[in-house]
Order: sequence, then C-alpha cells, then structure tokens
Amino acid sequence: MTQQILERVAGYEQRFNTLFEEYFDTLSVGLDAPSSSRFTPECLQLLRELSLRGGKRMRVVLLHEAARLVTEEPVDGLDAAALSIELLQTHGLVHDDLIDDSPTRRGGPSTYYAYRERFPGHPRTALGLTVLAGDLALALSLRALLDAKVPVEVRQAMVEVQTRAATDTFMGQIIDTERDFVAAPDEGTLHRVADYKSARYSILAPLQLGLLAAGEQPARWETELRDYARLVGICGQMRDDYLDLFGDATAMGKPTGIDLRHGKHSYTIRALIARIDDAERRVVEAALGDPSCSPETIAAIREIGERRGVTGGMQADMRRYAHRASAMAAGWRSRWREEAVTFFEQLPLWSVRLPGTP
Repeated sequence: MTQQILERVAGYEQRFNTLFEEYFDTLSVGLDAPSSSRFTPECLQLLRELSLRGGKRMRVVLLHEAARLVTEEPVDGLDAAALSIELLQTHGLVHDDLIDDSPTRRGGPSTYYAYRERFPGHPRTALGLTVLAGDLALALSLRALLDAKVPVEVRQAMVEVQTRAATDTFMGQIIDTERDFVAAPDEGTLHRVADYKSARYSILAPLQLGLLAAGEQPARWETELRDYARLVGICGQMRDDYLDLFGDATAMGKPTGIDLRHGKHSYTIRALIARIDDAERRVVEAALGDPSCSPETIAAIREIGERRGVTGGMQADMRRYAHRASAMAAGWRSRWREEAVTFFEQLPLWSVRLPGTP
C-alpha cells in the first residue's frame, strides 16, 4: 500500500485502541450489574484483556475507509460502529477458543483456559462462564450501536447489518464444522465457509456500516459489495491455510500444521491431496486429525507439498482471486472518492502478500 494509506491505517488503529480502552474503563458504570457479584467484574476484565490484545484492527480500518468513499469529513456513528465490530470479534474469539480447545490467543491465555485455571475443580463452571462471556460480548456489540448518536433510521439499519453479520458468522461456524465430516469437500464448499465464517462480518459488514454512517445506502450496491467481500474473504482464507503448513513458525509465533492435527479440510489440504500419489496420500491421511502428529511428520508433508507444486499453485490461486477483487473495486471510481477506492483496490493484493515477499 502507499505510504499515505499506511499512515491512515496506523492512525485508525491508534485512535481506536485509545477509544477501546476508554470504553472498558467506563463500561461497568453503564451496566446494571449487582454490586454483590464477583463473577461479573471478572468476566468484564477477561473480555477487556482479550479485546485490548488486538492486532491491526483491519475491520476498523475498513469501516473508516468505507465512510471515506463518500466523504473525508468527520462522520458521526463511526466510533460506535467500530466498537460494535470489535466486540463482535471478541465474542467470536471467545467461542472459537472454546470450540477448538485453544489455550492461548493473541499472546495470552484464551478466556476458556483463564476460566479453567480459575476453576480447576469445576470444569462445567469454566465452560459455562466462557459461553456467557462470549454471549455478553455479542450483546455489548449490539448495544454499542443502539447507543450510537445517529438518526434513528441509520441506527436501525446499522443494527440490522450487524445482526445479520453475526447470524451469518454463526452459520459459518456450523458449516465449518460440517465441512470436516465430508471426505473430500469441493472448492465451492470451502468458498462458502470462507464467505459465511469470515468475509461477511470481517469485510462486508464494515463496508456497509461505514457507508451507512456516511449517509450512503449500501443496499443500492448490495450484490457488488457482497461479491467483493466474498473474493477478499476467499483469498485471505487461502493465505491463512497456506501459512498453516508452509509458513515460518517463528515469524508467525505459532507452530505449523495445526489444521492437519485438527483434521481440518482446508484449502491447503484439498490442494495437497489433489496433487499427490497413493503413497504420499497415506502419509497425509494418517496425519489428518492426529493431534499427536510429530513436527517431523509435518515437515515431511510440507516437503511433499513443495515438491508437488502445491505452494506455487496456491499462490497463483490467491493472486487470481485478489486481482478479481481489485478489479471490482477499481470500478467504484465512477461514483466514490479516489483515495478510498484506491485503498479497496489495493487491499486484496496486500492481503495475499506472504511474509518475506516485496
């Protein structure tokens, strides 16, 4: 991305992190929680810790750049929308880590494991409180929009966008689980998972919320925005799946081969199985779903993938989808502002860049 866009992105991130801290600092004042409850403050503290360990806040960036498609003037409602987006993300992380039994998240303990440590002799309590913590984050996400200082009709439209995004994400989680019970899911199935589980709440919803806040009616461009979000979601998921096997574990801060060990039929696994011979397939199928699969076996499968051209094939696929999304965004110049259109044009290409590439 250009230096000017990178500076805008850094500014959004810095400003939102300050806003998020202030939100949690004052959150308990607005909640009608009984003063006698010890568990409620603990829950809010865990949500705070997880939320503030966030990364690049790209959903917030998308939100602001979507508003910038319409105007460069300050826009009411963006702060509320940003809080809603990131609280929905927190909800998803809490529940994802419970579903995946993940001990860590963003360099710290997952909410589930924090509760397991807090209640070592009460596993059902730890599980129940984790579910409730995620549910509370979802409710707070919608409440942030209901408290937005915008006209009633805009507020209602924003709540509808976020509610739909949450619903689609839950269905995405369901079909993601269902996918791994299919022996060989086809490409269309993987695309649907990427669309529902990620693209609709991470890309489409921020786009729609930013446009609504800026006075635009995104429903006029519904099909186009959905197609763009879907393409970006697909190439982004491909990149994540690629790095899970072919990435640098040291640079990523986590081991490779997690999808293999969890038995996930990812884009990488599908591409791998399509290119290997019977002997190699037996190695891959023996490792798929084996939580005790050794690093040596993962390295051997990685070598098979590299030798069989899986790396080059996946990189080409990622770039193909990214260029399709970029070309779609380029067509927005006829109706929206140049500098923000350039951001959305460059975003897909930037999203598939691999570590160590220019």
